[in-house]
Amino acid sequence: MKPLFVLLIVFGLLVAGTYFFRGEADYRLAGNGAMAAMLLFTGAAHFAFTQGMMQMLPAFLPAKKAWVYATGVLELAAAVGLLFPSLRGITAGCLLIFFLLILPVNILAARRNLNYQTGTLDGSGPRYLWFRVPLQLFFMAWTWYFGLHLAAETAF
Repeated sequence: MKPLFVLLIVFGLLVAGTYFFRGEADYRLAGNGAMAAMLLFTGAAHFAFTQGMMQMLPAFLPAKKAWVYATGVLELAAAVGLLFPSLRGITAGCLLIFFLLILPVNILAARRNLNYQTGTLDGSGPRYLWFRVPLQLFFMAWTWYFGLHLAAETAF
């Protein structure tokens, strides 16, 4: 839920800011800037809650800490990539794949009742999936729209 709040609040601030300073809202900048802020937030969580996030991963996966750190670095790098128009398209495409690939990990964590922040099994459980799965789809749609669609639309 917190990443969604970060995304929406930063989007609103950037829309208002670009309108105030430029005389018109820059939705492409606001959408990509908001996703970048959310990715900075979630990427940092990989380093703050490493132990809990390691428990999100399936048992067969080796080097869990390395996976958590690597995906955290990927999220931080994607945040930067979205802010540069020359990197935005490839970054958005990679993010769509990334969001799709991490969905099963979020489902597994919810089925285990994992609270990734504390590393305990007192999380929201499967009922969280009613929120998490549509949220993941929303993040994918957001990334496609602001990172790929608007860029292609304004290229012509």
